[in-house]
Amino acid sequence: MPSITRKENWVQLFRDQISQSTAGQFKVLDCRGKMRLQYRPNGGKAQSLMLPFDFDKKETSKALRRIEEIFRNFVQAKGKMTLAKAGTVTEVSSSKHQISWEELVENYRQFVPNASDATWNKSYIPVLTKAGILMNRAKGKPQGGEELMMQSLKQWEQGTRSRQIARRSLKGFLDWAVLRGKLIAAYAPPAQIPETKNPIEIGYAIDDQEIIELLDLIPNGRTAREEETYNAWKFAIQLCSVYGLRPEELRHLTIKKGIEGKELWTTYQKSKGGKKGKRTAPRKLHALFVKDLDGKPIDWNLQKRFSIGEKLPPLGQEGKGGEALGTFLKRRKYWKQLKEVVNATKKEVLKPYSFRHRYAKQSHSAGFPIANIASAMGHTVEVHLQNYARFTPDATTDLYAKANQVEAA
Repeated sequence: MPSITRKENWVQLFRDQISQSTAGQFKVLDCRGKMRLQYRPNGGKAQSLMLPFDFDKKETSKALRRIEEIFRNFVQAKGKMTLAKAGTVTEVSSSKHQISWEELVENYRQFVPNASDATWNKSYIPVLTKAGILMNRAKGKPQGGEELMMQSLKQWEQGTRSRQIARRSLKGFLDWAVLRGKLIAAYAPPAQIPETKNPIEIGYAIDDQEIIELLDLIPNGRTAREEETYNAWKFAIQLCSVYGLRPEELRHLTIKKGIEGKELWTTYQKSKGGKKGKRTAPRKLHALFVKDLDGKPIDWNLQKRFSIGEKLPPLGQEGKGGEALGTFLKRRKYWKQLKEVVNATKKEVLKPYSFRHRYAKQSHSAGFPIANIASAMGHTVEVHLQNYARFTPDATTDLYAKANQVEAA
């Protein structure tokens, strides 16, 4: 960067003060009206650092104190710290800005309006609270955004989904706080931090006969109340299987009047495949019947049963529908046995979403266009392919099969 020669009396006096305070190792240049600190060791590589001060007489007293602090940190490091790092450490330690972390977090809440209270409490509060504890330390306070993120994320295991969510939440918060001057620039989050990724679990697409057997083995109940509860869970499993529902969507079902009569819809809205701020729209549900051993579709009259008020099971707190269904299934002997078989032989995972995976697999088997399947399931084509590309028809297999048919003829 070009420097400007300054000859005013105060300039020489300022430079003499810096030389005396830093044993002649530092000097300050005028770089387009800003102060640039320069270190040029004998026989070593020169280093420079832009300071947050105008090259003006009024700024000299503040700048001199800052330069003396940078020099102390730089010298004490004994060559293990760059001038830029010494500047960052000094900026953090000398900042007079008193941070009310709780108030900062509360102010940030309005900038994530698409996060429900449940999501805010689960995905944001834990990591932001941990970061606040670190930032309010009297000693050992993180010296920048990277260090703050690394220390804040320690309690989450590398490669887990929960760590990914915590990292994303903290990064968004730091970006917001630094951009608006709530935190100094040193706390801007890095573009990347060291991370490992666990192998992605492959969700098992439960087949139709397994669904039928699971339903048949759910008992009728010894009392009227028990029977009502079991029937409600059967109803929930049937709905998830036939409409490819997320378990949470069970609490958001409604009947709407369509062009051709009544229609079953879900009004559930979730984050739209990573597109910040966008959420899925309510959608009409399309049945894909479970088939019996003879390949005949079974019509359980689900829409009619829902419209006349058949009860669904209790799904717990908002956002916990999957956990509620999972708890019920874990108590079923058949589900336990099937889970062991799937894990051992197919190396896949049987879980509540397996009914939804079944819907995706059968839709592809029926030859439906990917765009239509994605629309029916309430996500984007990109998200669909990320999760269900394995179900798309294999064109290579079809080509070779066709060639073999021609030869056989």
